[in-house]
Amino acid sequence: MGMSEVLRSIKSAEQDAEKRLADAQEEASKIISDARRKASELVQKAADDTVAMTQSILEGARSKAQGEADDVKSTGGAEVAKIESNSASNQEKAVQMVVDSLKSA
Repeated sequence: MGMSEVLRSIKSAEQDAEKRLADAQEEASKIISDARRKASELVQKAADDTVAMTQSILEGARSKAQGEADDVKSTGGAEVAKIESNSASNQEKAVQMVVDSLKSA
């Protein structure tokens, strides 16, 4: 093998190594880019899931609070009706007491 062939062989090996290095750098850049994209998608999905979960929790709390409010309203309505009924029956007695009081005076 002559000197020129050895130099060509070395030059060819250097070019081959440079191409492999360039290919490896390109592949590494692609992997990094894909990883960043996937990480961004995961962060966005986590944020979306958190919002959905928060909305679900709030809706459950609202529903429970509305149920409790309806129970209080129902109980309060029954109490008001009972008071009105008692006051109507006691009104006649009160009027009679006033009339009796005025007659005896």
